[in-house]
Amino acid sequence: MIIAGIYSFNKGLEIVESQFPDELAEIKQIIRNVDSESCKIKTSKEQNKAGKLIYSPPCLNKAFKKEFTALNWHSHKIQCDYPTQYYVIEAKVF
Repeated sequence: MIIAGIYSFNKGLEIVESQFPDELAEIKQIIRNVDSESCKIKTSKEQNKAGKLIYSPPCLNKAFKKEFTALNWHSHKIQCDYPTQYYVIEAKVF
């Protein structure tokens, strides 16, 4: 797989490059190691792509997890409590 584009929000890339260069290098290596073509196994049902093979998100997730695990990365959940003070009334219904 390749990195086709980079967008740095609020100088995030610069911060990551300066504070976490080793981790960023590992992530770039992981992306290069993922064989995305092997995950082109899902048949599209979209009208303009009907019958064509497209990427399977679960397959890509599995490939990334395999590569992260190989470099001894571990996944974990982080509890996030988002403030609702800026929600619009319609959003609170969901």
